[in-house]
Amino acid sequence: MATPAAPRDRWLGPLLLRLHFYAAILVAPFILISAASGALYALTPQLEQLVYAEELTAPSEGPPLPLAEQVAAAQAHVGEDAVVTAIRPAPESGDTTRVMYADDSLGESESRAIMLDPATAEIRGDLTVYGTSGSLPLRTWVDQLHRNLHLGEVGRLYSELSASWLGVIALAGLGLWIRRARRARRTRRTRDLLLPDLQARGYRRTLSLHSSVGAWVLLGALFLSATGITWSQYGGGNIGTIREAFGFTTAAVSTELPQETTAGAEGTSDTGDMDGMEGMTGKDSGEHAEHESHHEAPAAGAAESAGPGEAAAAPRADLGQIDRVLAAGRSANIDTGLVEIRPPADAGSAWVVEEIQRSYPTKVDAIAIDGSTLEVVDRTDFAEADLAAKLTRWGIDLHMGSMFGLVNQIVLFVIASAVVAMIIWGYLMWWQRRPTKGGSGFGKPPRRGALRRAPWWGAALVLLAAAGIGLMLPLMGVSLAAFVIVDTIVGRLRR
Repeated sequence: MATPAAPRDRWLGPLLLRLHFYAAILVAPFILISAASGALYALTPQLEQLVYAEELTAPSEGPPLPLAEQVAAAQAHVGEDAVVTAIRPAPESGDTTRVMYADDSLGESESRAIMLDPATAEIRGDLTVYGTSGSLPLRTWVDQLHRNLHLGEVGRLYSELSASWLGVIALAGLGLWIRRARRARRTRRTRDLLLPDLQARGYRRTLSLHSSVGAWVLLGALFLSATGITWSQYGGGNIGTIREAFGFTTAAVSTELPQETTAGAEGTSDTGDMDGMEGMTGKDSGEHAEHESHHEAPAAGAAESAGPGEAAAAPRADLGQIDRVLAAGRSANIDTGLVEIRPPADAGSAWVVEEIQRSYPTKVDAIAIDGSTLEVVDRTDFAEADLAAKLTRWGIDLHMGSMFGLVNQIVLFVIASAVVAMIIWGYLMWWQRRPTKGGSGFGKPPRRGALRRAPWWGAALVLLAAAGIGLMLPLMGVSLAAFVIVDTIVGRLRR
C-alpha cells in the first residue's frame, strides 16, 4: 500500500518542481553563457602569460633603474603631451614595469600601458589594460563577454538575469533533492543521491547525474549567484544602497591636500577640478567604482574622473620625485611588491600609493602623500575595515579567482563547468520525457495548481517571498511576473 503524501508534498514539492522546470527552461540559456564564459575567464591568467610573454617578461638582469628614469623612457616613447595616470613598478625580478596613460580613444576603465624592462628601460610592449587587475586585451575580451556579451549596458541585463535566477534555481533544486532523498530512504535507494547511478539508462541516468552533481556544487553556485548580483545594474544598486545605509562601505583614501599647502602652491586648480577629483577619490566612491566596472576598479585613477582632457589641462605633476614618493609610502604602510602609484591630478591633490595585491593575504592599503613635503595626508588600512567590507572584498576576489591563485581558479572552473553540464542534462531530461507517439515533441511540464492546493499561510509566504525578491532584484521580479502571466494565459487557453 502506498504511503500517503505529507500535506506539504501535495503543494510545496510540485511548486518547487514547476518553478525549477520553467525557470531552468527559460533562463538556462543565459546561465549557460555566463557559466561557460566564467569557466574560460578562470583560465585567462595563465593564457595571458602565454600570449603576452614578451610584454610581461623582462629579460635583463641587474638592479632596477630609478622609476623616474623608467617613466622618462616611456614618456619619450609616447610623446611629451601624453598624461601619466598610474605607474606600477615591476613587483618581482623578471617582471616588467607598467606606465599607464589616459587615452581618449579607449573605453571606460581602460588605459594605454607601456611595459618596460626595469633594468634597462627598454620598451617591451604597448598594450591596452583594464581595471585594477591590469588585465590585457585577451582577458578583457573574455571579461566583457562574461559581463555583457560585448553589448554595453544593455548586455548587462543578461548577466543580472542569470546571476539572479541561478540562486533561485539552485535553491529549488535543493528542495527537490531533499524531497527525493526522503523518498529514497523509504525505498533504500540512497546511493545515487550523491553519486550518479551510471548503471541506469535513459531518463533515470540523466536525472541521477543532474541531481548528484548539483548537490556537490550547490554552495558554489549560490556563492557565484550572490557575488555576481553585487555587480549587477539594478540588484547590485539596491545592495549598495543597503550597505551604505548600514555603513558597510570601504573607505577610499582622500587626495585633498590641507588648505595651507594648497594656498601656497602655484597653479592651484579651480573648484571644478577639485570637485572632479573628489568625485573619484572620495570616501564612498572607490568601492562603488569597482563594482560598476565589474571585475575591476578603474586603473587610470583620477584621470577616470576628470577625463583625459581635464587632466592634460591641469598642472603637470613632477614625475621626477616618484621614487621619493614611493619611499615615503614604503616607510608608512605599503609593504607589498604589487603597488600602483598615481600622480596628482592638480596642484591641490596628493599622490596616491596603493597596494593592489588581491591574493591572500589581501593587501589593499593606500596612502595619500603631499608631493611637496612627502607627508602622509590620508591613509586607509584594510585591517581596520569592518567585517562586512572585508567579506565584500574577499567575495569579489574569490569570484574572480585571484584570492588563492591557481587553486581558486581550478575550483571556479570546476563549478562553472558543472553548471554547464547540469544545464545540458536538464534539457536532455526534457527531451527524454517527450511522448514517443504524437504530442509536442517535448516533455510535459509539471502540472499546475500547486499554489491553489497550498494552505493560506503557505500561499501567503510564497507571495511575500516573491514580492520581496522582486523588490530587491527588480529584473528578476519583472521576469517572474512575465512567467506567471504567460503561464496563466497558456493554462486558460488549454482549458
